[in-house]
Amino acid sequence: MGLCNEIEGLPVEISEKLLCLFSTDVSEEEDRYVIEVPRQEVETGDIDPGEVYRVALISRDEAATEDDSGTASQPQSAPSEPQPPVDVGETRYVEIEDIGKQGDGIARVERGYVIIVPGADVGERVKIEVTEVKSNFAVGEIIEDTF
Repeated sequence: MGLCNEIEGLPVEISEKLLCLFSTDVSEEEDRYVIEVPRQEVETGDIDPGEVYRVALISRDEAATEDDSGTASQPQSAPSEPQPPVDVGETRYVEIEDIGKQGDGIARVERGYVIIVPGADVGERVKIEVTEVKSNFAVGEIIEDTF
């Protein structure tokens, strides 16, 4: 069972296996359509080139209109991206689920959002203080070893 959240005002059940969430275009290339994964999702996340993943597509805006050619066009305003579920200075109790490519502990919180915890090992449960927040990950410092 996944987390129940709202995306663009619609209730959506989000799998706990969610690795990342981003907006992208679908482009046409000869006999196929292509969805591009932003480089930062591969470099800072848990996505590896050459692997196979399940992809869910969620309409960006129900208010898309059709132009004279019958092709759907999006409104000019950019969609609001989901905000990180943590803030700098916030303390959290997390469990380290994985180790990143550079040896740092990785914990996941709401919506699969990643918190990188240097010096932590898989299976550790630690209290952290969030020291840096980016759109797709945060960094936390251990302030209590186990709970």
